[in-house]
Amino acid sequence: MGIKVTGKIWATSQDMADRIAAGLPEHIRLSRAEPGNVSFNITQGDDAWTWIVDEEFTDADAFKAHGARMANSAWANAAQGIERDITVKDTA
Repeated sequence: MGIKVTGKIWATSQDMADRIAAGLPEHIRLSRAEPGNVSFNITQGDDAWTWIVDEEFTDADAFKAHGARMANSAWANAAQGIERDITVKDTA
């Protein structure tokens, strides 16, 4: 159908975990409102420093627009230095 993004992100310090937890609600809200967003979920993982990523976009352009929007966002600042294990798959 489009672009599917899955995986996990994790903090490397309590300060980072706190910044991520505080910034996630707005990041999720803004991401879900983007044109071409099919679904956008980032949920708590097995511990307070880990989150599970499950996102879907209609196409590569929508996914690129998402990246451009968040590049200079409050989320980008909050998530600076975050560790990621993410898979991006074209499902078309």
